[in-house]
Parts: sequence; C-alpha cells; structure tokens
Amino acid sequence: VEGIDRLILLTDAAFNTYPDLKQKVQIINNSVMVAEACGIENPKVAPVCAVEVVNPDMPATIDAALLSKMSDRGQVDGPLALDNALSEEAAHHKGVTGPVAGKADILVLPNIDVANVMYKSLTYTAQTKNGGILVGTSAPVILTSRADSFETKVNSIALAALVSEGRK
Repeated sequence: VEGIDRLILLTDAAFNTYPDLKQKVQIINNSVMVAEACGIENPKVAPVCAVEVVNPDMPATIDAALLSKMSDRGQVDGPLALDNALSEEAAHHKGVTGPVAGKADILVLPNIDVANVMYKSLTYTAQTKNGGILVGTSAPVILTSRADSFETKVNSIALAALVSEGRK
C-alpha cells in the first residue's frame, strides 16, 4: 500500500463468512505462517474492529480481546480500530499503546463483509499491489476475484509459490 512501509496482510476476504473465535484462531495461525513465508519475523496481528475498546454490544471486540489474551508472545493485540492498527501517529493521538498499535502486519477482519469491502476499497481507491491465496488447506490455493488485474493474478501465483516453499 502506497504510504505504508511494510507488507499488510488481510484476513479473510473471500472464504470464511462469519468466523467464530475458534476459526479466528486458525485464521491467525494461517496468516502468521503466510507472513513468515514472506519474510516477516514475529508478525504483529491486529484484530480490527470499529473501535479500540471492548464493547459488550459489539461481539467482534470481545473476540479481539479474547484473541489478544490467548497470545502468550504479545503478537496479537486488540481490539484495534483500523487507524490505530496501521498508524503509530493515530495510536498516539488516541492514547492506544501496546506492541501492535500502529505496527500491524496482519489485519484480522471480523467477517467477510468488512474484509471484502476493505480489499476492494484498497484495490480501487489506493495504489496497492495485491495477491490473494487460501491457506489452511494441504497446499495454498490461488484465490482471485474475477475483476482482479493480471498483475494481481500473477502476484497471487507468486504468493502461493512462496508460501508453498516456506511450508517445506
């Protein structure tokens, strides 16, 4: 993403519709494996929600807090709103601290609605280089939208090859 100095991974824009907590744990494990295959050591994971505080009326914030508590190494920290997951300045202005605030490598989006809209928003409104794969299978599956560019499709193939090699 232009203006961001690191690779950002999104979950799950195409397959898991409304993952429960157990599925989100697996999604995080899979996305960490992808990040590591891409050369990101100890990727920082942000369960992204509309707000950065736990709100009992917002189930995604409860899941985010539980996922953070389940992380022994401090790699998962949330809930974080998108701005304070990506921007250290935004996190500072909002008083959000922690090991992931403003430094997220992986954005765990709460459901397919949010993830798909985020993916397409980035694709059509920002200068991005995209690629999509499905993991958690015996081999990475190349997963693109019918409307994706040729470059995105090639990036998806390259990403699948990179992850496949990293799993050996």
